[in-house]
Amino acid sequence: MLKPMLASLAIALGMATGSAHSQILQNLENAITGNKPSQADIAAARQEVQAAAQSALSALYAIRPSARGNIERAVGYAAFSTFGMKLMIAGGTSGKGLVVNKRTGSQTYMKMLQVQGGLGFGVSQNQLIFVFTSEQALSNFINTGWEFGGQANLSAMADGEGGMFSGAAQVSPDVYLYQITETGLNATLTVAGTKFFVDTDLN
Repeated sequence: MLKPMLASLAIALGMATGSAHSQILQNLENAITGNKPSQADIAAARQEVQAAAQSALSALYAIRPSARGNIERAVGYAAFSTFGMKLMIAGGTSGKGLVVNKRTGSQTYMKMLQVQGGLGFGVSQNQLIFVFTSEQALSNFINTGWEFGGQANLSAMADGEGGMFSGAAQVSPDVYLYQITETGLNATLTVAGTKFFVDTDLN
């Protein structure tokens, strides 16, 4: 029953032309059936997450060069790449990311999940970069996770108003968030119903 359902989903999204999309469906099936990844899969996934995190940082630096200094001076950062899909009634976004403590060099792999409502059909890809300016904020993000409420909608700080973190939204004390969409650095961050948590498979 599961495979036909996933196959129908693939057809609906036109996934026959995209191997990345097919892989996402395979990961979904594995999650539902409880299949555990092999050590080779884990190593490959870690490399992909690291590459995606670096790609997110590079994209941010190209759009907002001042962000490089912010991250270099920060206690740590987290970079996530997301893949979203929305099918008629409800949809969601899943993604993976990497948290780096710049003072200790430690790396923590994490997941994100966002549940959306409303009608629609489409696919979106975003990059989210958190910047932590205190050890406590970084520790809380890793150890207790992070969850935005159902109505979370944040505006990025404008030039001259947000100081050195212009282009980012302050989501809590000592935590700033940049969001890059297909059209560039987004001035309005829509993160309603989003949860970030440790990826137990990759750590």
